[in-house]
Amino acid sequence: MRKDYVHGYSEFEANRLLDQANTLANLMHEDTKYPASSKVLEAGCGVGGQTVMLAKNSPNAQITSIDISEESINQAKRVVNQSGFSNIEFRTADLFNLDFEDETFDHVFVCFVLEHLNDPIDALASLKRVLKKGGSITVIEGDHGSCYFYPETKEAVKAWKCLIECQQQLNCNPMIGREIFALLRNSGFRNVQVTPKVVYTDSSKPDLVDGFNKKTIISMVEGVKEQALDLKLMDEKSWEKGITDLYKTTEPDGVFFYNFFKGVAVK
Repeated sequence: MRKDYVHGYSEFEANRLLDQANTLANLMHEDTKYPASSKVLEAGCGVGGQTVMLAKNSPNAQITSIDISEESINQAKRVVNQSGFSNIEFRTADLFNLDFEDETFDHVFVCFVLEHLNDPIDALASLKRVLKKGGSITVIEGDHGSCYFYPETKEAVKAWKCLIECQQQLNCNPMIGREIFALLRNSGFRNVQVTPKVVYTDSSKPDLVDGFNKKTIISMVEGVKEQALDLKLMDEKSWEKGITDLYKTTEPDGVFFYNFFKGVAVK
């Protein structure tokens, strides 16, 4: 099992990922649709949150979803089975050592994966090998440096920065969203187009406050408490105040802003 995934593989994290996928489905995937009979590789499917969205938008495509975690694959199978889709094949696989022939797939989809890898360029090279000439790649990533919120306290900001530092300690990149354009170009892809996907919440959007602020963002920060305290990034009292203050963004005057980036390119 991977040791460099900052959020871990708990049931709590699995539920957070599914909440995140459901909350952001329209924003992230409304324009992600693949033709009937096309072969699609989803790299790093995790617990299947994004897989369900792919299958829903492209019910007649042939989707192969892979992940290095067998536990995550098993969870993804359960999620997809409960959703009733049958156009997905799951495999446990290492993104850097793909057991597919060259130019196997018409399209490649990678969502919230590159930020957790030490070598995103090598990962893109591996994916490019199995993509057909003229095929497309879609990459979606967040950027933790794009976040701001109200009310803002020093403890809340520090708790947020703990998430960033914990990921950087693993030699991963929590601000990779801003680099998607460069990563795709430097990997030899053509016609690179990157679109910002902005999430803005306030109390006039209660469903988004619940699904994004509470169940996605603050849960994500809470998930690195143990690492943050072990690394002595904060003391426990300050940490608890920081989390309490982050929850103030869910109150009537609270605001939260975050920017995802979606890149599409051609081999």
